Amino acid sequence: MSLSLMVAGKSDVGCIRTNNEDNFGYDLRHGIFVVCDGMGGQACGEVASKLGVDTVLNYFRNSAQSAANGNGAAAVTGTRMLAQAVRAANTAIRAASSNDADKSGMGTTIVAMLVRDNSISIAHVGDSRIYLVRNGELKQLTVDHSLVMEQVRRGIITPEQALTSSLQNIILRALGSEDDVEVDVSEFEGAEADVLLLASDGLTKMISDDDILHIVTAADDVDAACDQLIAAAKKNGGEDNVTCLLVGLTREKLLGKFFGKKKQPLYQDSL
Repeated sequence: MSLSLMVAGKSDVGCIRTNNEDNFGYDLRHGIFVVCDGMGGQACGEVASKLGVDTVLNYFRNSAQSAANGNGAAAVTGTRMLAQAVRAANTAIRAASSNDADKSGMGTTIVAMLVRDNSISIAHVGDSRIYLVRNGELKQLTVDHSLVMEQVRRGIITPEQALTSSLQNIILRALGSEDDVEVDVSEFEGAEADVLLLASDGLTKMISDDDILHIVTAADDVDAACDQLIAAAKKNGGEDNVTCLLVGLTREKLLGKFFGKKKQPLYQDSL
């Protein structure tokens, strides 16, 4: 029996920035979810992040149409398709950048998730993150492609020092920076009452993991959790654009029990 999906997403400019370079999107028909955090200043970051989201979503829409026409796209694994979609987004951003001098150097981070039945594939480039909330615990599923996290991995600085480092904004990998991009991918089995959080660093740099866990598990539903995460990030300074996309996995019998009875979620669908 396939799990049902309950989804809520929100993006906010934050308290300091004047424009929002984040974008997110999803398509429940194809089980694809994407968050991008654009870079490049002015409108360029917005262009890159929107192009990243749109390219990934359209990749799966077009692949589904191709499979329906008997071209065999359905036989490709979800993880491989997700990586191909992210690379297609990189190509699209590079092309747009090279064709318009005003957009030269634009780029974006990306986190993407594909849900097929109970199988979950994830892909990412940059320092946007995907978290899994399961059995009352929070687990970060992605590893930041940033200079400070590389320093932590090498033992040069501690995780605590990374939080206050002046190098936090230096990204080692992003869509649009090179013709070829290395995409980190993984796959796992989803379970009843799992909640997946896709977020830009404007959320994760403003809220601790403990606070994220508390908000998600205490909220009435994914819509309320999404609103409360954004509000907490802004309360703590809102120094960057803040975007979160929450996806809850459940069977019909658990809808009231897990997400609360006071308020129904913003979206609900089954794959």
